Amino acid sequence: MSTIVEKIAQIEAEMARTQRNKATAGHLGLLKARLAKLRRELITPKGGGGASEQGFEVSKTGDARVGFVGFPSVGKSTLLSNLAGVYSEVAAYEFTTLTTVPGCIKYKGAKIQLLDLPGIIEGAKDGKGRGRQVIAVARTCNLIFMVLDVLKPLTHKKLLEHELEGFGLRLNQQPPNISFRRKDKGGVNLNATVAQSELDLDTVKSILSEYKIHNADITLKFDATTDDLIDVIEGNRIYIPCIYLLNKIDQISIEELDVIYKIPHCVPISAHHHWNFDDLLEMMWKYLQLVRVYTKPKGQLPDYSSPIVLHHEHTSIEAFCNKLHRTIAKEFKYALVWGSSVKHLPQKVGIDHILNDEDVVQIVKKV
Repeated sequence: MSTIVEKIAQIEAEMARTQRNKATAGHLGLLKARLAKLRRELITPKGGGGASEQGFEVSKTGDARVGFVGFPSVGKSTLLSNLAGVYSEVAAYEFTTLTTVPGCIKYKGAKIQLLDLPGIIEGAKDGKGRGRQVIAVARTCNLIFMVLDVLKPLTHKKLLEHELEGFGLRLNQQPPNISFRRKDKGGVNLNATVAQSELDLDTVKSILSEYKIHNADITLKFDATTDDLIDVIEGNRIYIPCIYLLNKIDQISIEELDVIYKIPHCVPISAHHHWNFDDLLEMMWKYLQLVRVYTKPKGQLPDYSSPIVLHHEHTSIEAFCNKLHRTIAKEFKYALVWGSSVKHLPQKVGIDHILNDEDVVQIVKKV
């Protein structure tokens, strides 16, 4: 293991030494590609899957999963205890939490699983302090709460983002708009619909050669960087929304709080005093982008107490049927929908119709 870590350190040192200009762009791209490959080997060793660390992975329950990530002793366990009413050991020393502690809250009809992960330390992406297992669980979440100490937020934020990015997590980003297709022959074909400031054909070829790809069609639909291209080639990047929780606001002044409120993706809270939890839960709901759909049995009023919760990527009638029971889609004839996704109330729709939040659906089966 140390050899991979040493190789990573050598490449990072060489990148720091190399001047950034047009002449060295190809070489830097090559080094970044090598670095990405080594990082992938570090996450998934070549010897296959291997047994997972005991006590880390927690079975997925509820409609969405939120992970608490942060350095030790920033108040993650206190926050979980006060939000979900689950006891996660709290003490005044670091590394109190040693395994993943799950909790569950019900918000706006959706069950949301909260995971209190052990504290991450600097160098976690290189395998220090069980950081790899912690970040591996973070990769399975729908949203990340990055818990920061309000007295030193920016230094912690940068370090944590660096650790998570080393593991292929991209926070509050969209997948790069690059189409990449391998082919059997014909060499590398590069098309750009926008003028490129960093990538040219030689740089792209040098990056692809590191992955032993010599024939591919690449279309760049925005001004892309070498990192964007490597992310697309690697194909194992996970794009997760993230909310930065600035904890312990009872220790700062009102003026400082006003400044903090202007930072994007941030919510100032006090886990100990239960301050600003409403704002936090509202922002969590906005970032999770869940869609609630209510069922309506024939001749009865809709059941508003237990909605079917869908993810914003899969909100068709078919996804709704599969969430109810996998046999319903086969017997489906049509559906009647009341809500903002239709023009008439009710409207007869097919299986491909896309639902909006708080629609009411009645399904009619084939006889």
